[in-house]
Amino acid sequence: MPSFDIVSEIDMHEVTNAVDQAKRELGNRWDFKNVEADIEQDDKGITLSAEQDFQLEQLQDILRMTFAKRNIDSRSLAEDGDSKAGKLVKQHFTLRQGIETDMAKKIVKMIKDAKLKVQASIQGDKVRVTGKKRDDLQTAIALLKEADLELPLQYNNFRD
Repeated sequence: MPSFDIVSEIDMHEVTNAVDQAKRELGNRWDFKNVEADIEQDDKGITLSAEQDFQLEQLQDILRMTFAKRNIDSRSLAEDGDSKAGKLVKQHFTLRQGIETDMAKKIVKMIKDAKLKVQASIQGDKVRVTGKKRDDLQTAIALLKEADLELPLQYNNFRD
């Protein structure tokens, strides 16, 4: 029976490359000369730090641009909030991977409401969709691509 998986994954190697590229661009920008600003990556996410709020916004733009150049969806960045430490303003972003249970339920409900001849089931942090015809599965993919979900989705493991 034909099937495919709906997942939300990030290539961490590309994220590391994007952060390195953003750091290089930060070093080349004239408006950040003699300014204490930094982009750091750790296991949990990415931390931006700058002296002023507007500089922090510019750092966000630099990071999102490098993500776009590396074909990483910027919707995978989830803001944790701002913090002020001394003279620096910091903002932490977590990298969202996997589909959470409530989002998976929303995806399954969306597929069932469309009355397609497919079955969707939640399997851990992914959703498996099975059907009798490839065309039905492709219709389900098209339905999810049109839906405006706040999570970047990939469709893999397509089997006939």
